[in-house]
Amino acid sequence: MDNTTVRYAERKTQQTVPGSGAPGQPRRAVALRRLAPGMRRLLFTASVLVLLAGLQLFVFTGRTGSFFAFTIANPLAAAFLGAAYWAAVPIEALAGRQRVWANARIAVPAVFVFTVLTLAVTLTHLGQLHLGARFAAGTQIVAVAWIAIYVLVPALMLILLAVQARTPGTDPPRSAGLPAWLYVVLAVQAIVLLGLGIALFAAPGQAAPLWPWKLTPMMAQATGAWLISLGVAAGHALLERDARRLRPAAAGSILLAVLLAIALARYPHQFEWRSVSGIVYLIFLATMLLTGAVTLARTRRAWPASPSLARLLAGRPRGGQDNREINLPPDSRPTAQTAVRGRAGENPGTGTPSRVE
Repeated sequence: MDNTTVRYAERKTQQTVPGSGAPGQPRRAVALRRLAPGMRRLLFTASVLVLLAGLQLFVFTGRTGSFFAFTIANPLAAAFLGAAYWAAVPIEALAGRQRVWANARIAVPAVFVFTVLTLAVTLTHLGQLHLGARFAAGTQIVAVAWIAIYVLVPALMLILLAVQARTPGTDPPRSAGLPAWLYVVLAVQAIVLLGLGIALFAAPGQAAPLWPWKLTPMMAQATGAWLISLGVAAGHALLERDARRLRPAAAGSILLAVLLAIALARYPHQFEWRSVSGIVYLIFLATMLLTGAVTLARTRRAWPASPSLARLLAGRPRGGQDNREINLPPDSRPTAQTAVRGRAGENPGTGTPSRVE
């Protein structure tokens, strides 16, 4: 076993592992599936790349002709993309810090979908990229790097997903559920984001008027790629149904709402405030802020009081490895009463050792 194995008592268990002090005591050894090292490195690398892309678009919004892979005439459209890239930083960075795969995977499907769709947009509008002798050498390098990134990242992610699928172990039990109304909000977000995103991506000329600022066909598809990936993340959140597993996405959701509000404050004249699409857009910003804040609050409330157990589930082992013994209560849910002991420790009431090996 690796150092993510957790032994815990369970009522009505179907499998028993005898303890040293109580033969036949109902117990089960569970190995938690770890985040594969290659996937961790890719998530960290991606977080750096989106940080740089956000810098180009959100800070140097009016200079995309020199600092970005293609020119974006509408500054609000550029700021929107920059805000989305920066919001992806905590999603990927926090996911990369997790030790358990279940707490990191919320980032992976959305990132994969986004990179594939953005590659399709790039190849469709290849003539608009800053390639050729008429552009400065530095600008051409940015465009070539853009193409290389969107070719390599989805290919690497597919390979690493296959590696991750072969990683042994299981998911930790869900222990930080969300309120029912929040699932309804996430479902509505997923439906609207996927519907509008697919429309912008598949029929940019016809769907662009549905957006609250002017979009070229390329920008409509680029925006659609982001909306589809956000819709995938919202749908994925419905499947996970646990605040602890959604922490990276919740942090990104809050940051995205804040950055998009800043973008509107910077370029208010580009936004159609009185349009139906403008009102819906503002409502969505509010719901993203709300869902992210509630999810993070639930995560903090459900976090184990024990520092060692928290490190195990969050992926922050002390000294590089955490070999503490952990006893989870009978319902398999980490709570404030979880006992964390040394290797010589015993499960309360049973006298049998429980450990992470």
